[in-house]
This record gives sequence, structure tokens and C-alpha cells, in this order.
Amino acid sequence: MPFLLARLTRLLRVRLPGWRLPLAVAVVVFLTSWAAMAVVEPAGTGIASPGTYWWYFVVTAATVGYGDVYPASPGGRVVGAYVIVGGIVTLTLLFTQLSAALQSVRGKRLRGLVELDLADHVVLLGYTPGRTARIVTELCAEGRARVVLCAWDDDVPEDPLPERLDVQFVRGDLTSEEVMARACVARARTAVVDVRDDNEALAVALAVTHANPRIHLVAALRDLGRLDTLRYVHPDVQAVQWHMPFLLTEEATDPGIAQVYSDLMTSGGHGNTYSTRVPSGFAHRTFGDCQTWFGRTFGATVLALRTDGGPLVVSPGWGTPVPEGTTLYYVAGRRIDDDRLRAGS
Repeated sequence: MPFLLARLTRLLRVRLPGWRLPLAVAVVVFLTSWAAMAVVEPAGTGIASPGTYWWYFVVTAATVGYGDVYPASPGGRVVGAYVIVGGIVTLTLLFTQLSAALQSVRGKRLRGLVELDLADHVVLLGYTPGRTARIVTELCAEGRARVVLCAWDDDVPEDPLPERLDVQFVRGDLTSEEVMARACVARARTAVVDVRDDNEALAVALAVTHANPRIHLVAALRDLGRLDTLRYVHPDVQAVQWHMPFLLTEEATDPGIAQVYSDLMTSGGHGNTYSTRVPSGFAHRTFGDCQTWFGRTFGATVLALRTDGGPLVVSPGWGTPVPEGTTLYYVAGRRIDDDRLRAGS
């Protein structure tokens, strides 16, 4: 019997690949052993009856052996041994196939070939060693976002951040519809384009916009002069300087931050940043008083202060003292001249 079973298994392995092989072996062993048991076993044992044999087969093939039903004849014991061998072969094939399937899925996931099923996530397109890991860490801080990292085929052969369970990986042509579909860009909340040059950024932004025209799109550019061209692709795209990756994560997390930074750093913007020293006799001695007076009098906002010899403190508490000689940093439409400041003394 074992010889015949081995020959049958070899034949079925060729004809019935995959999950069908364990099932075929189990069915063949069940039918042949049942027929043999009905021939060799005395009818008085009742083991070959339809209501009993299936139970005997399952218990024996699984090598559990409760002993409630067992063959009485030598021929029945031989058939029982055949069932045991068939059960072991079936279970071995089953677990081998299961292990291979799990390894295949894991390998595809590591190589970024699995189609994901996500929504309301952040898609980060482009990979740069070191830089991308820092961006991912900031994006995932405090569990703020689920991230899908997309890399070009020639960037990395497999997931560069396998230890990050909160980051999924997709690899391929970042301008292709296939990658957009695998990364679920159509259901994403934000796309961050951080690729190798500005021409790539334009091409990838076009693919992202085609997949999801309403997505919040952020792009890192070497030359911010390319922003006007990028806005032909996506009119609401936000761009940041490539050497300021922290702005990518801030804009991805809080839409509009990049525009605020850009306006503050651009001469002639809606609000420029200035500094001034507190004159002698200045009546407003706490940060809260200064903030209120600057806002009501000049429409300005005080951002930070630095006392003589002290560190810069951004957004200090309103009760923070403001002694004479303190430098105040504020945002206003234009610089406040010293005479107007002394008027508050």
C-alpha cells in the first residue's frame, strides 16, 4: 500500500498542483481504504458502515486513535496502517502547501507587489536612504497617519523599512496606473512626492492627480520656480524646498502650513516677520499684554521673545515677563517704527 500511495502521490503532484493535491490524496485514500476495509473486515465489527467509517477514517488519519472503533482482523489492521500513512502524507502536503503560500505572500509583500486595501492614508512617493526614514517617522508620530511608501524599481529591491509595521510598501514605476492602484491612491488623504529631481516630481504628480484629482498633494522641489508648472497639473499643490523635509511632514499633517511658511519667508507677503527691542518705560510687562497690545494696535502677532543673554522662546506662556531690552519677534503687514512702539510706554 505505501508503494502504491507513493506512486499515486507522484502522479497527482504532476496532474493536480497546489491545494488540490492534499484533497485528492485524502479522497483517494478514503475511498480505497473504505473499499478494502469492507472486504477484509468482518461485518460484525460495523467499522465499514457508512455512519461509522468516516469517523474511523478521520480519527485514524489524524493519528489521534480514540480506540472506540478499531479493526479486528489482520487485514483490517493493514488497511488501518494504510490510512495512517495516507493521513500523514495528506497533512504533510497540506502544511507544506500552507507554508509555501504564506512565504509567497510574505515575499510579494516585501518586494512591494501586493495590492493594498487602505483608505484615508498618506502615500509617500520616492525613497532616499536616511531621509525617507526620518520623514516616515515624523508622519507616523503619535499614530497620526498610516503610510504607504512607494519606491522605484531601481531604488530598492525590497521593503527598506520592514521593521515598521505601520508602513506598507509598494515598488514599481511611480508614474504607472498599476502602482497608483496598488497604493490605493484613489482613496488616500495625502500624497507626498519626494523623488530624485523636479522632472520626476512633475511626472509623478501627474500620475497622482490622474488617480485622485481631489487629493492633498505635497511636492518637494529643488527649484520652487517650477511650482507654477506643477500647478498646471494640480492647481492646489503645495511645494516645499527639497532641503526642508520637515516641511513635507508638517504640510502633510496640517494642510496649509507650507503656504504659511512660504508667505512668512517671502518679502512682500501678506505677513512678514520682524523684530524689535522693548524700549525703556514700556508699559506691557508680560507676553500676554504685549500680544494683546500688538494685536489691537497694529494687527500684529508676537511669535517669540528673547531676553538679554537668554534663549529664544517661541510662543511663551502669556504670563512670561518681558523686561526692558527684550527682543520681540512679530508678524505684521509692515514694520512697526520705534516711535509708535514708544507710544505704548
